[in-house]
Amino acid sequence: MANEVIRQVAEMEENAKKMLENTAAEGKQQILEAQRAARQLLETSRQEAEGEARQMMADAERQAAVWTEEALASARTECEEMKARAQDKLDQAAAFLMEKVVNI
Repeated sequence: MANEVIRQVAEMEENAKKMLENTAAEGKQQILEAQRAARQLLETSRQEAEGEARQMMADAERQAAVWTEEALASARTECEEMKARAQDKLDQAAAFLMEKVVNI
């Protein structure tokens, strides 16, 4: 009977040792899977951020193009107005000079 108890205790110790080894192996596997999932999540997040950044840059470039065109249109209008005023003054200056030359 003592031999039977010793055998049972040895068997229980062996089973406990195997369970501990299995649990440790499962824990390591879970850590590896979690690390793999974290790397994948990081890569996915990086790709999404790059996509969002590209979209934001494209939006900013489109908005800048609109603002540039508006500024150019405004500058063209202002330039045309200045040219018209200058032409009026040129005509007035020519008339003034003609009057001075004729009156000399």
